[in-house]
Amino acid sequence: MKLTIVIPCFNEEKMIFETNSQLQNIIYDLVKENKISDKSGLLFVDDGSVDNTWNNIQEIKSNYENVKCLKLAKNAGHQNALLAGLLTAKLDNDIVISIDADLQDDIAVIPKMVEKHSNGFEIVYGVRQARDFDSVFKKQTALFFYKLMNFLGAQTIYNHADYRLMSKRSLDEFSKFEESNLFLRGLVPLLGFSTTTVYYQRKARFAGETKYPFIKMLNFALDGITSMSIKPLRLIFLSGITILVISFFMLFYILFSYFTGKTVAGWSSLILSIWFLGSIILIAIGVLGEYIGKIYTETKKRPRYIIEEYS
Repeated sequence: MKLTIVIPCFNEEKMIFETNSQLQNIIYDLVKENKISDKSGLLFVDDGSVDNTWNNIQEIKSNYENVKCLKLAKNAGHQNALLAGLLTAKLDNDIVISIDADLQDDIAVIPKMVEKHSNGFEIVYGVRQARDFDSVFKKQTALFFYKLMNFLGAQTIYNHADYRLMSKRSLDEFSKFEESNLFLRGLVPLLGFSTTTVYYQRKARFAGETKYPFIKMLNFALDGITSMSIKPLRLIFLSGITILVISFFMLFYILFSYFTGKTVAGWSSLILSIWFLGSIILIAIGVLGEYIGKIYTETKKRPRYIIEEYS
């Protein structure tokens, strides 16, 4: 059984040698125990890095026969870089594991993932047990995000990012998903194959800086919600109906006040209602704009990534 570990990289020059070293040890142990083929190895995907990441990957490749390198022509984003690696690796592998280059995901559970696959599972999710190294703000926003995604109808695994094992069969089916707006952790559960999870403690970053600051995380969450669910559009419609019903009640109240002589001159309620309805309209336009924008990008059928070099 041949395994390739796909590692998307963006400006990870400080991490890449350590990442390779630790993952090579895992590969060596699995081969030694006859759990995977001696042809197994690593696939580094350089997502348009502007530092020495690609040069370092090339240096690693020159020293390790089981290392392959894929360079994208420009930065395509984490999800597209990961997809490029997965679809490339599936061509000549039985199983593929995806993991970020920062070593925060515990690689010690990789043998357990392989074992789960040997027991018949097509997809094995790596799920973190806790968020000990996250701030209180990040913990709460992450919890809110996963609950919101599930509320909106998207199937997501709580505390699972993109650390997972996928079989060749599941990747072959996954390659049929052709949308440009990718949210992999929401798409993979749609496959419906037999799945299981392994739990691990997430570590602190070994070196370098996070590639997901708050603004990027916010954009990622917005893309995930609008890519996986149309429920926000329905919520806009329900909000409009609710406000319409409230307006009728207000009309009856105003007429009652007028005929009973209890009207009070003032502008506070008028200004408040204008601001409230104006904000609802702007939010609705914004949500509609997100979906229209996604339709626009999908209809163009532009490539999700461009491979500059593969070796």
